[in-house]
Amino acid sequence: MLNEIFMIVPGSIFLSGLIWFIILSFVLWAARIHAHRTIRSFGQILHSAMRLTAAAIMRAESRLLERNREVLLNQGREAAERIVEREFDRIDATVRKDLAEYPSLHRQLSEEITKIDEDYKESTEVPPEPPAWVKAVEAVAKIPATKGDPMVGNVLEDIHQSLVKANTRALEEYRKASHKRHQLLNNMMPHWRNVKQILGKVDKNVNSLLQRSVTIDRHMEEYENIQKRSNRALEMLSSSAITQFFISAFVLIIATGGAMINFNLIALPMSEMVGAKSQIIGMPTSDVAALVIILVEVAMGLFLMESLRITRLFPIIGALPDKMRVRMIWITFTILFVLASVEAGLAYMREWLVEMKQASMLTGGEEAVQDGYLWITTAAQMGLGFMLPFALVFVAIPLESFVHSLRTVLGIIGVALLRSLAWLLRFVGNISRYAAKVLENVYDLVIFAPLLIERVVAVSREPKNSGDKGKKIDTASAY
Repeated sequence: MLNEIFMIVPGSIFLSGLIWFIILSFVLWAARIHAHRTIRSFGQILHSAMRLTAAAIMRAESRLLERNREVLLNQGREAAERIVEREFDRIDATVRKDLAEYPSLHRQLSEEITKIDEDYKESTEVPPEPPAWVKAVEAVAKIPATKGDPMVGNVLEDIHQSLVKANTRALEEYRKASHKRHQLLNNMMPHWRNVKQILGKVDKNVNSLLQRSVTIDRHMEEYENIQKRSNRALEMLSSSAITQFFISAFVLIIATGGAMINFNLIALPMSEMVGAKSQIIGMPTSDVAALVIILVEVAMGLFLMESLRITRLFPIIGALPDKMRVRMIWITFTILFVLASVEAGLAYMREWLVEMKQASMLTGGEEAVQDGYLWITTAAQMGLGFMLPFALVFVAIPLESFVHSLRTVLGIIGVALLRSLAWLLRFVGNISRYAAKVLENVYDLVIFAPLLIERVVAVSREPKNSGDKGKKIDTASAY
């Protein structure tokens, strides 16, 4: 029926198609203005819709960017406060320790200095007093000299001998005094060494405090940059968050591997305890029980780390009184110790079950050959079963870093996705607007014959209707 309607000239598809083309061309030419308006409006609608949607997404991107900025600054401020608080605690402990030792050091220094002062005073050289016979010599020297008087010669000879003896005795005493002073000075050396050691210890403590003060100054500078909300602080915090995210994710993957090994250690003996055929939500009950034990160990590890104030995932635990917190530490550690002991027993049971299974697989009724080195495997499995629960305790540290950095990373990814989506919408909007213009030109290309006739008619009527410039311009604009 459709072919009959199409075949206007029976037996000639070409003529029928040409007639239909001419008819459609004139119909489209007649509807050209409305068609152009429709195409232009459709393109403008798409363009406006895409622009509005892109603007809304950009506003959402701005809000998300501001939220990421606040999250980064808050996390950075909290981390800086924790670091500065820890450094101040260390300085406080160092100062308390040094101040506690200061009275002892002061007493030691005072004692050493007193001993040194006493030795120094004793080692001071005292000028010898002039002997009493010097006055006698002076009196003899005032006697008038008489030539050839033997009495005077004898007196002077006696005085000379007395002077020689006195000089010899004074020289011996001087040597003894010098030796004594040298001994005193030699005895001062240990005291000087003690003073040097004490001062060296004080210098070491002071240098340690100075180094810590430099570290605190650096952290305080970072804290001030965060408080000022500077771009440098944001870039530093963003880079640090991304680094922490990948490092913590890597450590969590390693911890997951340890948890899987732990699961395999206790899954087989648990099937013997709870039954291998029973299931919970489509999973074997033994697997569920083993998984629950591992998750309980991880939870106890989180509580233990929170009680020790190493992590801050649960602020309510960190805010507990110290007495309650210490009780919680002992309770969680006891539970972990019991679970570790249970896992060690399950690991031993697993090895025993494996040996029994291998023995039952032997043919001909032969007895299983006892391997003397099987106890090494059993001990290794028991050790793994006992140590892995305590190793899983430290999962809390990378988990905290992962959770905190995940907020920043998700925010950065969300901003990138929103920005890409906004760019894509703007691109589609611009494409739709230019596509409408292309469609108008394609529409005119389809009806080129009526438009050509219209132009010829308009040119032929131009001398007669030379004043109608508006129509001329409108007709020319169609080309």
